[in-house]
Amino acid sequence: MEFSRFNIISKIRDSKDYFLVNLLSGNADILSPAEAKRIETVRKDTSIPSGKFYKELAEKGYLVEGHEEYKTFKKRYLDFIEMRENDEIQIFFIPDYSCNFACSYCYQDEYQNPAGSAGREVIDAFFSYIKREFTSRRKYITIFGGEPLLNSRRQKETISYIADRSVEYGLDLCIVTNGYALEDYTDILKRTNIREIQVTLDGTEHIHNNRRFLKGGGVTFDKIVRGIDLCLENQININLRMVLDRENIDNLPDLAGFAIEKGWTSRENFKVQIGRNYELHHCQNSSKKLFDRLSMYESILALSKKHPHIRDFYRPAYSITKFLSENGELPDPLFDSCPACKTEWAFDYTGKIYPCTATVGKPEESLGTFFPEVTRNDELIEQWEGRDVTSISDCRECSVRLACGGGCGSLAKNRNGEVCTPDCRPVRELMELGFSEYFENSENREIIC
Repeated sequence: MEFSRFNIISKIRDSKDYFLVNLLSGNADILSPAEAKRIETVRKDTSIPSGKFYKELAEKGYLVEGHEEYKTFKKRYLDFIEMRENDEIQIFFIPDYSCNFACSYCYQDEYQNPAGSAGREVIDAFFSYIKREFTSRRKYITIFGGEPLLNSRRQKETISYIADRSVEYGLDLCIVTNGYALEDYTDILKRTNIREIQVTLDGTEHIHNNRRFLKGGGVTFDKIVRGIDLCLENQININLRMVLDRENIDNLPDLAGFAIEKGWTSRENFKVQIGRNYELHHCQNSSKKLFDRLSMYESILALSKKHPHIRDFYRPAYSITKFLSENGELPDPLFDSCPACKTEWAFDYTGKIYPCTATVGKPEESLGTFFPEVTRNDELIEQWEGRDVTSISDCRECSVRLACGGGCGSLAKNRNGEVCTPDCRPVRELMELGFSEYFENSENREIIC
């Protein structure tokens, strides 16, 4: 018997206790300091003692026979691949890269794409392509930009045509928008099956208006809020996104309070996600304002303890700990966290095909074309399709790989020059925060699988 290579053990933040998690066996436990010390002895000693405690460790997959664990790993991996191949595909379509905002942190501001927008011929070619290439897969479309909901006659005609085609093909629509023209698109949105609309508010009025403003100047907060209200009243799902950095983190309690007072958080068709402002493709002017992943969640946890109402607005995942607290079981092992060319593709009005939203708009990342002719770079596509923790050499011996999944392929490529390299996540440290938040002082403490 030996200590499992997939055990994740660490001290819970601001606690005397520890946690032990194994995503391969599907078990998690909170440990007393004495139990953690005994397990540390096991980890360092190849001769495993006998007794009830060690028998329980073996039953839960924390102590294993190496060849048996390999067989379990192989089976769970094959299950993951099969599940992913049957999973729904998110297909992004970018009708143009124009935008009416001049956000202070835009990552697309250096993109050089030809002027123009999607005509009906391009849109028809897009729908024909996805019907042919993904005929046996469940799928839905997300309209992306730039800003797809520009308040112009031409743009409304374009979005209306895409909406009509999606209905004809029986496909749900999602839209990622700055929300400024939501009021003007409500009639179009109501006649199609909108799965959700993602809208960004970076804080309450003053903070938001200083970060997300119109080109040439002009405030945007009030108009966005009216659009959100109108969508919620029409039973259109809203996914509110807040992009955080050190400039607006302290406004999180106020935005949470605003959303609660508006009654948004009590509605079933409203949810929240927090995005991290980060350097995607080029360095921003004020990189010192950026959080790394861990420091952002440390700040959110500290604010949540000081302002508990934040939890009614947003509850972070902290890796797998939120899932564990809400479901009483661990999620399935994550062999791959990069959806590019597997469950995500992106297409733009120029006729190009891209792996995902993080690469779309960068011509050098194109995988081929769907218009005016169909072309494919199969060698590049295979690189994206083959990327997971079994093919990334740095992931193969990492104990947190089944919670991390290798991270983002686009960020890995930007940083390391190759797709099949890791974008490491601070999984252990996030779990330390999550067990503190969701288990340390709650009834869930004993609900461990």
